[in-house]
Amino acid sequence: MRKRPYVCGLDAAVDVIGGKWKVLIIWALNYQRCRFGELKRLVPGVSEKVLTQQLRELEADGIVHREIYDQVPPKVEYSLTELGEDLNTALKPLGAWGKQRMAALEDATDDCRHPQACG
Repeated sequence: MRKRPYVCGLDAAVDVIGGKWKVLIIWALNYQRCRFGELKRLVPGVSEKVLTQQLRELEADGIVHREIYDQVPPKVEYSLTELGEDLNTALKPLGAWGKQRMAALEDATDDCRHPQACG
């Protein structure tokens, strides 16, 4: 169940993207429609149970669209809605910040591999 009322816009956003996997699912769907198995491969480490749960929540929040094709065997594809695409656009600066953070952490690790640099 979603919490309401929200304190601010960030509170509302975190309510939708909270958790370890949702942002990675949204990011994976940015590039293509995906079937469940494809998404599982694009988001390594997520269990089927958690992926299913997160997709249902994202669908309920209007971020992800689930398309069921009438064929045998059954085919289901997931894609971002317009709201999901807007959210993904909003997440891009956060991804850029994360890359900078990763580089800074790597630089700090490299420095500590050299005894002179770590004192």
